Amino acid sequence: MNEMSMRPYFPALATCLAVFPLLAGCGKGTVPVSIHGVNYTGQTFSYVIEDPANSKNIGGGELIEPFSSGGTMCCYEVPSKWRPGIQVRVTGRHWLPKKDDGSLPEIVETKVVEVPEYVDGKAGELWVLREANGELSIVSSDYQPNHAKWPGKVKGWPVPSLEYRRSRWDISIEYEAGGVRMYEALLREMKSSPDTGAEESWRSAQERWPESIVGFTGPNDKRYHAFLIRRYEEGLLRSTDKLRRLKAQRP
Repeated sequence: MNEMSMRPYFPALATCLAVFPLLAGCGKGTVPVSIHGVNYTGQTFSYVIEDPANSKNIGGGELIEPFSSGGTMCCYEVPSKWRPGIQVRVTGRHWLPKKDDGSLPEIVETKVVEVPEYVDGKAGELWVLREANGELSIVSSDYQPNHAKWPGKVKGWPVPSLEYRRSRWDISIEYEAGGVRMYEALLREMKSSPDTGAEESWRSAQERWPESIVGFTGPNDKRYHAFLIRRYEEGLLRSTDKLRRLKAQRP
């Protein structure tokens, strides 16, 4: 999305890890953990986490598509032993549907959340969740959301909503419908003005697919006209069949 201009964040901890890879943690009583983001909503979102007590302890910045998860980001320092009151400031951004003028409204939310008790007493990876209702939350766990020992209240990976699945399906339908219209237009031109249609195709083939015109004398070659008509008819048949199947299988 070109309208989204996000600045990546790179925690200073990475330098420490590169210099002392065998150390358990760079700060006294803390350990570095990876960060993940999971999006249970139908809106693209991004997140940044920051230690309210240490602005250099920061991570995140990736963009996560609807009903999906992000990658593994490094790193964020957490206390090696859990105690009540460990806080993380989470800043989430999501975008509303594009307006008629092409702008993409951005919504920014910042909240401070407490890191829940570690699973098995071990500092786990940090998971930043945007729940289905839009709420931002944090989970500390080396287990993934679909694992039986996952401690988060939201269980499992995101499941796309019916509305979202249909919207993505409709994009594919419109794309294939465009292919049908294109082949129909090309065939009409080859019937009404074959020399003109063949000339345009010939120039394009010379630039992109010269091997496709080997054996023809030029754009006015009647054999080349027949070749184009046959190719367009085959393309129309494929696109028409795929469009029919997409419409029949739409959720």
